[in-house]
Formats: sequence, C-alpha cells, structure tokens
Amino acid sequence: MAQNPFYVYALKDPRQKPAKPFYIGKGTGNRAWEHQNEISDSEKSGVIQEIHDAGFKVLHTVISDNLTEEQALKIEAELISAFGIRSQGGLLTNRVRPNPDNISKKVKVNIPEGCYEKAQMGLDFIKSAVMELAKANPSGIKNSDAAKYLGLQSDYGGGSKDYLSYSILGILMKEGRMVRNEKKKHVAKSE
Repeated sequence: MAQNPFYVYALKDPRQKPAKPFYIGKGTGNRAWEHQNEISDSEKSGVIQEIHDAGFKVLHTVISDNLTEEQALKIEAELISAFGIRSQGGLLTNRVRPNPDNISKKVKVNIPEGCYEKAQMGLDFIKSAVMELAKANPSGIKNSDAAKYLGLQSDYGGGSKDYLSYSILGILMKEGRMVRNEKKKHVAKSE
C-alpha cells in the first residue's frame, strides 16, 4: 500500500499514433478518471468530447505515483513546461503553466505518519460492506441506499449529503467490481 497518496497523470488522445498527451494533472484517488464526467466549456472537455464522438476512449496514464503533494506539483509543473500549453504553441490543453517557485507555498497539509494507511484500511471495510449490500440486492442499489442503510449520510450544513457513498461506488466501478445498469442502479459484478 502506497504511503503517499498523490500521483501525476496524463490524458492521451488515442486517435493519434502514438497517442499524445493533451492534459497533464496531479491528483489522488479517481482524479485522473473524473475529467470525463466534468462537462465544461474548457478546451480539455472539448477534446474529451471529440474523442468520445469518434468512438474512442481517453487513455489514462499514471506517470508517477506514491508522491507527496509537493513532489506531484513539481513533476506536474515540469511536464507541463516540457510539453507546453496549446495557447503558447504546445500540446496540452492545461490552462496555465504552473510556476515551480510557488509550489511549496501551495502545500498546506501535513500528513501524519500512518494516517493514510488508516484511511485506506477503513476504505477497504466500507467497500466490502457496500459490495455485500449490492450482492444481497441483485437488482441493484442506489447511492441513497448505500448512504442510508450503511450509515454513510452526513447532515453537515443541513440536509443529507451522500458524497461519501458516491465516492465508494465510483471507486468500486473503477475497480470493475460494480456496474451501473439502465435503471441507474449499481449492481455487483460476479467475482
């Protein structure tokens, strides 16, 4: 299990041979895969839509992982500088080129030793519980079912928030352990 949760990734266009990167980013968890669900008027979203319209899928490449946030920011900045941004004649749809001199000022969180590992152990337990719930309901479960019946709802700021269970379902789908059916319910895949 990785001790440092950050990684640097590239989104690549499979319509080109070899596939060329059109976006470089840093993140944790599912960040590299979330761009396809973020619809905006950005150049990056436009390229993603063009790739999908052509019948292809965006290629995701994790360039480096097990990084601290500062390491990830530095590598991201170096790669963006190397490939260049389109507005300045380069390959990438990134909007800005990061300034490496400001990186250490951006990192404001100190992660205590062992904290990340504890969170990952807890995540494994929650994923296991969601999978059991899904397997016990072969027609599928909704996000609200996972949140309600597993006690994952939050009333922070008033009203119920089901963001944690959405994240868990997203992770399980990325891992290929669950699929979303036509009724927008999540179904456990047979293992």
